[in-house]
Parts: sequence; C-alpha cells; structure tokens
Amino acid sequence: MTSSSTGSSRAGHRRGALLAAVACCLVGASFTANSVLGDYPHAGGQALRYGLACLLLLPLLGRGALAPLRLLTARQWARLALLAAVGMVGFNLAVLAAERTAEPAVPGVLVGCAPVVVAVVVPALDGRRPARAVVYGALLVAAGAMAVQGWGRTDAAGLLWSAAALAGEVGFAVIAVPLVRPLGARLLSTAACALAAVEAALLGVVLDGRAWLRMPDPAEAAALLWQAVVVTVVGFVCWYAAVGRIGAERATLFSGLIPVSAALTAPLVATGSYGWAQAGGSLLVGAGVALGAGALARR
Repeated sequence: MTSSSTGSSRAGHRRGALLAAVACCLVGASFTANSVLGDYPHAGGQALRYGLACLLLLPLLGRGALAPLRLLTARQWARLALLAAVGMVGFNLAVLAAERTAEPAVPGVLVGCAPVVVAVVVPALDGRRPARAVVYGALLVAAGAMAVQGWGRTDAAGLLWSAAALAGEVGFAVIAVPLVRPLGARLLSTAACALAAVEAALLGVVLDGRAWLRMPDPAEAAALLWQAVVVTVVGFVCWYAAVGRIGAERATLFSGLIPVSAALTAPLVATGSYGWAQAGGSLLVGAGVALGAGALARR
C-alpha cells in the first residue's frame, strides 16, 4: 500500500469516526426531547417524525437517485422493512414501553451494551473472530454508559422492554450493513424512513384507532421537529455514512456517546444533572472509543 493510499484511508477513518460521533450525540440529545412527548400518541408521533424526515430527505437525493431501489431483490426489500420495524419504530416504542414501569436509566444502561453485542455479532456473521481491541473498547464504553446513566427501579416488564430496546439498537446497525453499499447513506435513510412512517401509521391505527394521531401542542411540535429534522435527517445520514467508512463494529462504539449527550443536555430542561459520576463515565466512554477505534494503537 502506498503512502498516499494509507493517508487517504486514515482520513476516511477519521471522517467516519467524526460522523459516528455527530450522529450519536444528536440521538442522545433526542432523549431530552422525548421528555415532552410522554402524552403524545407513541406510534402516531413516530409516523409524523419519519414521514417528515422522508419528505426532507427526498430533495437531497438528486435526480435519478431512486434508481438503485429498482435493483433491490425481494430479500433486500425484506431486510429494509425489517430495519425500519426493528431498528427504528420498534426501538423507540420499546424505550417508551420500558419507561412505563422502569426508570429511564434502565433502558439506557442496556442500550449502552450495544457496542459489546455488535462487536461479537458482526464478526460472527462474517465468519471471523472479533477484534480484541474492539471488544475491550466496547466493554469500556458499556461500563462508561452505565456510570453515566446509573441504575434505577424496574420490574420484569421494564427489563424485558429494555432488552427489546437493546435488540432494536443492535438491529439498527447490523441489519443495515448489507444495504449501505448498494444504496448509500442518503437513499438508505430515505427509504427506511418511508417504510418506518408507513409501519408506525399502521401500528397506530391498530393500537389506538382514531386517536392514533392528533395536533401536537407547541412543545410537542418542537420536539417532533427536532427529532425529524436534526436527529433523523442529519443523524441517520451521518450514521450510515460512518458505517460505510469504518464498519458497524467501530461505528457502534460511538453509541456510548448517547447517554453522555443525554446527560449533558438534561440540565438544560431541568430533567437531570451532570456530576462526578457522569464525568467519570464520560471519560470511560472516551477511552473505550479511542481503544476500539484504534486511536491508541502504535503505528
């Protein structure tokens, strides 16, 4: 490998790491926005969020950018629908269901274990052994996420829904891996949002009937706009671009920044505080990301 190709590879990895960090920080800030959506119809809110995000993403695709969708096989379409159902709609509804009987820290801690699961699952699906540095880094990230979140009261239902949220977070990374290359980050995000909006709307009609959608109040509208415009449009494109550059294993390490970002933004709306435990957990997350991403390796 020439020095120029090595330099471009390192630059690509740096860009991928930056994109993953931006995406996960935006998702973490969205947990703060969720605090004002507790009384809004859950499935209807997801349908609004993803539907609006799809409409905003379409003009960014460019002319003829939808052509790759016609080349997808039935199996790839099924994978895309599963990504929307498990990694998007399912994940968000599982978090909301968990928080009915568990404190928010409980699903937060389990979701913080996603880097460990992905670090093992993705190599296994590829028929290779997990990278030792990535696994060790993922363990540090999970420990840091637990320190940031703490642990809260829960019951069996809260634990089960929290485990379902963990499965959704893992699915969001793993299910999408074979679709990143043929579709690209923007088209993948657009198609997944379209399917997620349809799936959430159908689920809302089945579960809530005519009450599945209503006009949001100003605070709810602001939270939904934040989730659609910033978290989904910007965050999803950054995330899948990062997966394409550095792979799902290393990109998922940055999900440890989600509870860190949530802890940093919670004091802004008086829903939490940032103290020594959060600071120590943030340092653990940073060390785990650096180790797993290879920043601490010798050249």
